[in-house]
Amino acid sequence: MTPVAEPFPPTVEWCDGHIRIIDQRRLPDALELIDLTSIDQLCDAIRTLAVRGAPALGAIGAMGVALAERTGVDRADAAARLRATRPTAVNLAWGIERALSATDPAAEAMRIAAEDVARNRAIGAHGAPLVPLGGQVLTHCNAGALACVGYGTALGVIRAAWDAGRLASVWVGETRPVLQGARLTAWELQQLGIPLRVITDSMAASVMRSGAVDCVVVGADRIARNGDVANKIGTYGLAVLAAHHGIPLYVAAPRSTIDPGCGSGDAIVIEQRPAGEIAVVGTRRVVPEGVEVHNPAFDVTPASLISGIVTEVGVMRPPYALGRVEPASVIADAAVHDRGRVPGA
Repeated sequence: MTPVAEPFPPTVEWCDGHIRIIDQRRLPDALELIDLTSIDQLCDAIRTLAVRGAPALGAIGAMGVALAERTGVDRADAAARLRATRPTAVNLAWGIERALSATDPAAEAMRIAAEDVARNRAIGAHGAPLVPLGGQVLTHCNAGALACVGYGTALGVIRAAWDAGRLASVWVGETRPVLQGARLTAWELQQLGIPLRVITDSMAASVMRSGAVDCVVVGADRIARNGDVANKIGTYGLAVLAAHHGIPLYVAAPRSTIDPGCGSGDAIVIEQRPAGEIAVVGTRRVVPEGVEVHNPAFDVTPASLISGIVTEVGVMRPPYALGRVEPASVIADAAVHDRGRVPGA
């Protein structure tokens, strides 16, 4: 396959004194760019998911520090407000800290953005051989270019596998309640010309049982030192299903998503989202008034259910001890089982 050029602009970009983002609230109906010129606007964009995804939040966190400096806002106050918008994704705080420590926050933010795309392409290159020849991959939420500055993590693996002629098609879970899979991942794959089918989250077990899933590839918002992974709600359920059906589940994320100060998933703070995301569909309330809604944005998948963690330096295998892993000790595992399939089968 001939690699496909990026069919849309960067998800986040520093534009000479302000931030420009793709407004993901408008997708898939419209590809719309908006400019953020204040910390208030930036915090609102993060909270309302106009911009989201761990790597993208790392870049935009750094850009937020640069924006505060350019607009005369106290950097420490701006950093505290930005960190509070999404407490689970470690990249947001990581990007903020890098910019706070830099002499020139704007230059550091642009460096982080450029590094992100390079990291994601490396993740794709390391992860592509994990997809069996002619394989069908199931993914959850959106861990593509829209969740990063560009290219993608889990979708980076999928894109690289497609370019290498290994991938047949992708199953895309809708990802309730905000539908990042149905709205965003499906849109991205469509733009890239990669075959896909969208399913409801409740269909995953049936599709796995049918033999139509060869591996599951997801992103991550925080990875604990022991290999436990916080990712979009529903990932844990997919991991349990994949283990039951003997299907490998891989997590694709840059090393900046690893939190060496977090011993296990038990220490990860899980963001609680507004009840309206579940109670209201479109403009219609579907949950009776007065009924309580529980809406955690993420869940934690135990390391024991994760077949490998794909980073920019290779594929890490269990048992995980990520606080002690140095780049040179990470071995890329390119072993695959082709199962006698041919591309496109």
